[in-house]
Amino acid sequence: MSTVELADERAPAATRIGLHLALLQLVFTLLWTTYVIYLPKLAAQAGIAPSAVVLILMLDQAIFTLSDTAMGLAADRIGRAAARFGLFIGLLTAVSCAAFVALPFVAASTGPAVFIGLIAIWALTSSVLRAPPLTLLGRHAARPAIPFLAALVMLGYGVAGAVSPYLGVILRDYDPRLPFVISSAVLLLTALGLSRIPQDSGRAAQAAAKPEPRPLRGLPLLFIGAMVILALGYQLHFSINSSAFYLRFARPEDLSWLMPVFWIGFNLVLFPASVVVKHRGGLIVMGFAGLLGALAIVIAELAGALTVLIVAQFIAGAAWGCMMMSAISAALAIGTTGAEGKVTGLVFSALALATFARIAAVAGGLQKLPDYAPLVQWAPVACWLVAGAGLLAMAAAGLQGRRASPP
Repeated sequence: MSTVELADERAPAATRIGLHLALLQLVFTLLWTTYVIYLPKLAAQAGIAPSAVVLILMLDQAIFTLSDTAMGLAADRIGRAAARFGLFIGLLTAVSCAAFVALPFVAASTGPAVFIGLIAIWALTSSVLRAPPLTLLGRHAARPAIPFLAALVMLGYGVAGAVSPYLGVILRDYDPRLPFVISSAVLLLTALGLSRIPQDSGRAAQAAAKPEPRPLRGLPLLFIGAMVILALGYQLHFSINSSAFYLRFARPEDLSWLMPVFWIGFNLVLFPASVVVKHRGGLIVMGFAGLLGALAIVIAELAGALTVLIVAQFIAGAAWGCMMMSAISAALAIGTTGAEGKVTGLVFSALALATFARIAAVAGGLQKLPDYAPLVQWAPVACWLVAGAGLLAMAAAGLQGRRASPP
């Protein structure tokens, strides 16, 4: 069988994986949104002070920071045994969903220790739904198809981000038990569907593509360091600064319609950018997206009209979409020797660490302190600018190294 025929044979299976993972990202992100919406109410029922809710959210992110990488490492080891991979995903997802569903049912009848324990179990086991499923792309997809499939997966994440503000408006008056049960059931069924995906010689798909040179030594750590900085810039810009930007020109009740502009830009750019990643590489696209995003944030900071701000937020969202899609593609490429789970897990750990830092900053009221307000205001620009320039330097060094290496 020729390499072209082999790639054509594997393409439908890889596309099915991409679609399945997009749905998984969508459902899981909406489940997280549901959790954040109801957590203050449930914590109060469990006898936890409102001021401690932010500490629970920080605990979640601390667990994610450690468990995402651990789950990625486990996926690399367990994934080699095809029959065990689906079981690994399914069992941990079942435990995760059981702990999640229990939260609204036991909150009023148990103490804070049990309630927080269930949250910790849920956070720990839910990490199985991030890096491990993405390792399937590295094992079943031909290398040129990975950017498109990464864009497909990130579309689920972006759509969830766009609808989350409306979900908060819809769910705030509902009893939490029904949303928790429904979201968990859908998530469990989606995760169990991964066990139906054939786990045979996925490496054959990669053999159909022209092998790429091995990455430079130290590249994974530099890449993850840049990812932490990019994620911190996103957290500070979108989660802290964006609403304040809009409130210069709009009313608070308009935010639910304006905040999704960022995610519209995120979603629309994914597939065009994947074509560039396919031909130029993920690091280059991440670098240029970082610089473009920094420029967009500057425009948002200085915008004198709502229309200008909307355009700037759209571009910033598009830049973040490029960064996320390219990061998944680059992680799978860097870990192509069997470490896809490890490198992808580190990417998600970087995202969780940045979220932890943002929640800690908000909890400390950093953005309200006069001495630190300018720092919070302009830090996103510095983060995306520095990380973008660093990624372009890495890409240039890699290109120079490949040209210098013997054929």
